[in-house]
Amino acid sequence: MMQQIRQIIRAEARALFELKKTERLWHIPVLASLCTGLPLLAGFASGRLDYGILGCIGGLVILYLPTNTTLVHRMITVISCSFGFMVSLAVGVTFSFNPYLSSLFVGLFALAVHWVANYFAMKPPGSFFFIMITSIAGTMPFELDSIPTRIGLIGMGTMLACVLAFFYSLLMLRKQKPVTELLVVKKSVYSNLVESVVVGLFVGGSLLAGQLLQLEKPYWVPISCLAVMQGVSLRHVWQRSFQRILGTFIGLGLTWLLLPYTSTPLAICLSIILLQFIIEMLVVRHYGLAVIFITPMTLFLAEAGSAMTADPNALIYTRFVDIVLGSLIGALGGWVLYHQKLRHNAVRQLRKTRVAILRKERWG
Repeated sequence: MMQQIRQIIRAEARALFELKKTERLWHIPVLASLCTGLPLLAGFASGRLDYGILGCIGGLVILYLPTNTTLVHRMITVISCSFGFMVSLAVGVTFSFNPYLSSLFVGLFALAVHWVANYFAMKPPGSFFFIMITSIAGTMPFELDSIPTRIGLIGMGTMLACVLAFFYSLLMLRKQKPVTELLVVKKSVYSNLVESVVVGLFVGGSLLAGQLLQLEKPYWVPISCLAVMQGVSLRHVWQRSFQRILGTFIGLGLTWLLLPYTSTPLAICLSIILLQFIIEMLVVRHYGLAVIFITPMTLFLAEAGSAMTADPNALIYTRFVDIVLGSLIGALGGWVLYHQKLRHNAVRQLRKTRVAILRKERWG
């Protein structure tokens, strides 16, 4: 028994420090930095850094650019995801006037987006950024007149990413021919529905928890919850939860060190661009290491207008509480998601219900 425990501990320790091999080209981190950095610099130059931040978030759509495929498939994918980004913001900001309605519709939207992402077998980051955007938008101050502007800024960021994706793809396809994608096995309809319902419940519930606890930035809770629940197995969920909490703790220390050197908007913009490049280099190799740099980047994005005047110690403490709370909720959600007995019973009940409905329709 003790030998098995030691083997498990050694395996987990190796996973904690292991850097995975990847075939990802360095071009993608550079492209991601351009798509997020150019809107930020444009916002800085025009004196509206808040506009630049929304454009920067839209630029994240470049992370959905597929590789080893045709130009048409690449552009259709990025343009479709761009439309999804704008819909995500519209859904969140439309119901942000009420915390209960906001949490409800964010949860329903998370359910729908996760189902669609699984149905079309989307590769990572899958549904993550769509749900992230609607979670952030769901906690924005409700200003009816500004809704079109906010959607337009996200759209402009995605348009820039589409243009860069087009020219990047042209250059890459000159050097390499597209290959046929491997067949992807989709999840069953019932399994997909059960998984999506669980994700929707926990994402919406975690946002509601943040709202009820009157956290300053409640969207950190569902974002952290979702990031943890994206693990591919229960063991992977627990690993991501531990790595996210540990990475956040170290990342907040890094943020505390960086804050004195980011006292100007330009310094914040340049820091975000550099951190985005580092994150994209690391995230496919080691999630925990990437979180160390994700933490200061997301903090700079969220606090760009106030981080220079806010108390750094208070800022770091509140963000750590938000992220730990979300990670723990996500770990619980992962346990429910990958609990075989619960999942099997839910799928079986759905099948029985469908059969009963079909019989009733057939026999009146």
